[in-house]
Amino acid sequence: MTSSMNLSMGLHRVLEPAGVLPQAAWRLDPDPAIAADEVLVCVEVLNLDAASYRQLHDKHHGDGPAIRDEVCAIIDERGKMHNPVTGSGGMLIGRVQAVGPDSPLGLRPGDRIATLVSLSLTPLAVYDGLLGWDGLSERIPASGHAVLFGRSIAAVLPPDLPDELALSVLDVCGAPALTERVVRAELLPAPTVLVLGAAGKSGSLSLAAARRAGAGRLIGVVPNEAERRALEESGLADLALLGDARDPLGLAALLDAHGGPADVTVVCTDVPGCEHPAILATRDGGTVVYFSMATSFPAAALGAEGLARDVTMLIGNGYQPGHAALALDLIRQEPGVRALFDHRLGAAEPALAGSL
Repeated sequence: MTSSMNLSMGLHRVLEPAGVLPQAAWRLDPDPAIAADEVLVCVEVLNLDAASYRQLHDKHHGDGPAIRDEVCAIIDERGKMHNPVTGSGGMLIGRVQAVGPDSPLGLRPGDRIATLVSLSLTPLAVYDGLLGWDGLSERIPASGHAVLFGRSIAAVLPPDLPDELALSVLDVCGAPALTERVVRAELLPAPTVLVLGAAGKSGSLSLAAARRAGAGRLIGVVPNEAERRALEESGLADLALLGDARDPLGLAALLDAHGGPADVTVVCTDVPGCEHPAILATRDGGTVVYFSMATSFPAAALGAEGLARDVTMLIGNGYQPGHAALALDLIRQEPGVRALFDHRLGAAEPALAGSL
């Protein structure tokens, strides 16, 4: 592999173990002295992904200072925010401080950006002990720096949307883009699309993207009555159902009572155990998109085999060409999506109901 490729992928930042890519590394070097194709970012806000925050919240029984201390310890030890249990991280907002002369990202000093690559592969250091954060939300005010590689992805924050809203949208922008692609590729006309965790960020965007892509019937499953009402009021789903996305037989029976399995199922929950229910909720020959970092992919693969279910299973990798523009367009033009985002951002409690 050429030295330029090593730089663009960030291999020179890997401290241990040697020879792996930054996401797989245990520890990265967050030195603020950047290489020719890197970008140095002054961090303003970190945003933990939902699965990682849920795991930390559950582990510490909602003790905010304990959650904060563990996040600081992870960053200090690993040189990045990479939850060792979930394997996930999140993203950040910051201001570009310096740009290497060979950077291909098109960023300029002073740009306010959101990173579209995971914190699990982004060299990161924090200076303030995260003392401005109470530990009780995914959004973390922070002072520090981060480094973007030549092959990183970032978006300049749009001036017409509040930062917190833009960050929430960009955090999950891969989900609607992949959903749109899958629905457009579906051989059946006007396929039925089921979204688990449909009132959450990725779920609501995925419903809107599926509709635009030509989906027929849209079904959303949520874990509690408050989310069911909010989803119903948004108008994004033709059918808003209350159900447990971790209960295989219960979810299958729920779908059977409302027309049978879906052609496409999109998993947008932040809890483990949804692999087999999603498979049973999808017809033979259909497609399951796992956009949740709580997914066990061995459980999904072995579960489909054990259930003798012929389904295509896709990992939502968080990147599709044009994914940021698509998601921002949806939040601007779909009132139902905007209403659900505004509701979640205005909630006093952290979003721990099981929807991403």
